[in-house]
Amino acid sequence: MEFVTVIVLFCTCFYVVSSLAYNSIRLEPSATSPPDISPPIDPSFAGFSIEPSNLFSFMGAAEPNTFTLNLLNNLASYTGKPSHIRISGNTQDYMIYQECQDKWAWIENHNADGQGIIRPDSMLIGPRFFEAANRLPKGTTVTWGLNLAYEQNDYIERITTMAKKALSNCPNLNITLFEIGNEPDLYTMNGFRAGDWGGKVYTRQWLDRASAIYEQVLRPNGIHSNFFEAAAIASTIGDDLQIVDLEGFGIYPKASNAPTSYLSGWNQHDYLHYHICTSEHAITLKHIMKLRTTEDQLTAWAEQLKQAQQTHYPYALCQTGVVGPLGLPGITDVFGAALWALNFLFYTASLGVSSLSFHMTATSNASAWQPIPMYGRQPHVRPLYYSIAAFNQVIGRSPTAQVSRCPIPEIPAGYKDFVRAYSVYQQKQLSSVVVINAKMANSSQRKKDGVVVQLQLPNVAAGGTVYLSYLTSKGADATANTTWNGISFEQSGDGTPTQVSENGQTVQVVDDGTASFPVRDSEAVVASLGRRVGSYGGMEASSCLGTTRNGADDLCPSTSSAGTSNADNMDKYGVGEHSFPVVSASVCLLSISFSLVLGVLML
Repeated sequence: MEFVTVIVLFCTCFYVVSSLAYNSIRLEPSATSPPDISPPIDPSFAGFSIEPSNLFSFMGAAEPNTFTLNLLNNLASYTGKPSHIRISGNTQDYMIYQECQDKWAWIENHNADGQGIIRPDSMLIGPRFFEAANRLPKGTTVTWGLNLAYEQNDYIERITTMAKKALSNCPNLNITLFEIGNEPDLYTMNGFRAGDWGGKVYTRQWLDRASAIYEQVLRPNGIHSNFFEAAAIASTIGDDLQIVDLEGFGIYPKASNAPTSYLSGWNQHDYLHYHICTSEHAITLKHIMKLRTTEDQLTAWAEQLKQAQQTHYPYALCQTGVVGPLGLPGITDVFGAALWALNFLFYTASLGVSSLSFHMTATSNASAWQPIPMYGRQPHVRPLYYSIAAFNQVIGRSPTAQVSRCPIPEIPAGYKDFVRAYSVYQQKQLSSVVVINAKMANSSQRKKDGVVVQLQLPNVAAGGTVYLSYLTSKGADATANTTWNGISFEQSGDGTPTQVSENGQTVQVVDDGTASFPVRDSEAVVASLGRRVGSYGGMEASSCLGTTRNGADDLCPSTSSAGTSNADNMDKYGVGEHSFPVVSASVCLLSISFSLVLGVLML
């Protein structure tokens, strides 16, 4: 009987090793930051854009929306800084302020007389609007949208009043930018402008309003002139509102009575994939999860980024999302969208985008959470939120985090457009590696394929520990029960985190500096060197690859209790949902864990 067992084990191990060679990728990130590294990532990078007409839905009316506040506080706790919030969108160009309007809502203006398909003075807001906004976590940096569409005789009074109220009535916030107008490239289509409207006229009207706000609002309060983002356009196709055009029209002359211009940065919008009203393609979940499509779609915006870099002003994607404007059930509210978002965050950060804001409305299936009862459901967290939590934990509290794409020399057949990897550096030292496997695998597939990542590290890392954190769910089509790093934001019912599964998976770095670990189809993993993601923060958040060590235990000793090893959790990857084989980079038949063998035998 023992002889038979040995034969079975040998044959099983041969199967494991041979199949591993088929579905494996090899990564060899630089130990120190490479030349194409991103600038340092601001901890508030992963932000949100809240449609102004929906502000009360997210922040609450007479009573604060604690669900929203809990979710925002979670994210702030991971980076030490609240997510950047943009209170802007189409409806900023419909709103004017009325002091006597004291409702916890905007109300319709029955005397609106501006021009447009929707009149630019059709919504009236009052002091309660600013009270609601002021509930955001203390110190939240905010981009505040102002109405450019309105051009009646009192337009200067209207826009300066709104700017004054925002600054004076929101002491809890750090309003850092005003955005004058939303998507001016659509103004003729919306009926706001006619005739010779374009980049040149836009520049003149933008400067007119920026100058008035500076002289009447900012300067008297000791605030610098470069307080405004320009462009905020929906598209760069067929117009003269590209950054290079606006530069040519003179959008950043030196402000009067100030040493700087009015311009603080560039702000553009894009929905990936695609704006539902204009898409010429069938919008499917598989298409969204094809990560190559994100890179293709961003080609035009990458060119805008290059133009921005020539001006030395930062470039932000301040209104974006997976499918706009309201998302699609079964596509934007499922786990596949979370994998898209995680890749989108790291990809745009690697390009040098300064900030990213996922647009949210109360009725959108693409919003990171549902703030009020809607569609027959109570407020709930969508999978996309988890990708932002993951990004924030990986970036951490250090102001030195930088991101670079990690080359994958050879990708198995069928995975080329679906697998991407990124290296994260703290204080210019490799800190973690992110691997996203967006190949589609639905919840109904009990046995799911995947890839084994063979991570090559410098020899000094030998004997050290790599900590694994997974962004996972039942499948790409799952709408609930996502986890990141073993954390659920759904189980509590109020948006606070609950540890629902083991977050202690680890692998050891073997003598040649390699560590191997699996990532299932429709799953992402973060391999953190020396410390678990989320277990540290601040300036100490750096890799110890360069540390001279006298023994293996000296390599980045963990600041948290040791978790289980990858072998201890091998049943997760050998049976059930994770059905593909796993083996150490240094293959030794005698070291294959019994649980792995058992898992293979059960296939």
